Amino acid sequence: MNNSPRPKLFVMMFLEFFIWGAWLPPIFGYMPAIGFSGTQQALVGSAFAIASLVGIFFSNQFVDRNFAAERFLAFSHLVGGLAMLGLFFIKSFPLFFALMLVHSLFYVPTISVTNSLAFANLKDAQKEFGIVRMGGTIGWIAAQWPLYFVLGSMQGDEAIRATRWVFIISAVASFVLAGFSLALPHTPPKPVQKGEGSLAWLKAAKVLRYPFLLVLFVVTFIDATIHNGYFVLIFNFLANIGIQPKWITPITSIGQIAEILTMGVLGMALTRLGWKTTMIFGILGHAARFAVFAFFPQNHTFIVLIQVLHGICYAFFFATLYIFVDAAFPKDVRTSAQGLFNLLILGAGDLAAKWIFIPLQAKYTVDGVVDYKSLFLVPTALAIVAAIILAVAFYPPRDVGAHTGASDASH
Repeated sequence: MNNSPRPKLFVMMFLEFFIWGAWLPPIFGYMPAIGFSGTQQALVGSAFAIASLVGIFFSNQFVDRNFAAERFLAFSHLVGGLAMLGLFFIKSFPLFFALMLVHSLFYVPTISVTNSLAFANLKDAQKEFGIVRMGGTIGWIAAQWPLYFVLGSMQGDEAIRATRWVFIISAVASFVLAGFSLALPHTPPKPVQKGEGSLAWLKAAKVLRYPFLLVLFVVTFIDATIHNGYFVLIFNFLANIGIQPKWITPITSIGQIAEILTMGVLGMALTRLGWKTTMIFGILGHAARFAVFAFFPQNHTFIVLIQVLHGICYAFFFATLYIFVDAAFPKDVRTSAQGLFNLLILGAGDLAAKWIFIPLQAKYTVDGVVDYKSLFLVPTALAIVAAIILAVAFYPPRDVGAHTGASDASH
């Protein structure tokens, strides 16, 4: 047996995304069933965005400066699991929202922390992170698929009672990861460099003064908006073009299976294509997928097959982004840097998608019929613009770590 940390890091990612995948899809059917209004559902859905902002100033800062990453994961998942457990018993909106907010405040920062912990313990992040992160995609599917087939056959009060159990499942996974975190490689906080301030989030933000990182920050926001817009629009789109409801989740899951395969080849893609080209392919995957939605909405076969591009969209851009951020930012602020970009992916991009695409869909809907060509050409154009910006303005130096002061960027 070798002493590679990869198996433990793989399990960490599996449990991390199992927790999220267990409750996220069912909750949006559960909330209206227990009487929550559209506004109340939106508030619950905004908890992740709130937590992604708060995490930069508190949780991510704390891990960078004061607390070992694995111990932070253990504590956070213990508290987050208790909050999730409470959701099983609560049906009143104020308490439900409060518990979801507590869960999010402790869970969302762990997405950045698991990335940072993995990077700190991998010998070659470019080659190995895709395999480790693959565990997260498998965990998401492992949580979603059984619940989908069990809950999909139920209706009425039976479905409401059964759906509540997703909170128990998520809570148990949280407690398991809390315990397992203590077996992860010890990853202590990094000492503040001489002459540097103690605010890790501020130092991470200052690194954005480098033009190539500022360009990447802007492009990440655009791509995150498009990525989240897919989830805002896809379910209604598939239902409106005649896909039976029971097949919608399996169809969207094709993209997650493709993501597993793409994560497996990410290291090879980065070696052969480099940072820029890999990320451009990821962005253009969105353009191609939305273009198919726009021009071939009645071709169900084409619509189903194009879902495989989801793997390229996620792995080639977002997973590559996480690796690049780890390489480009100084060692003592990497968790805060991950949080800074996760603010775009989980927070600003998610909110922008809802504010842009929900009104757009309403605008292009006349007498109940949606003009999908006009609707989907908007994210198609956004993706093309983002790819062009990256192509013409993103020129990272050969050794990004040395350029920004991240001296051990290559691990």
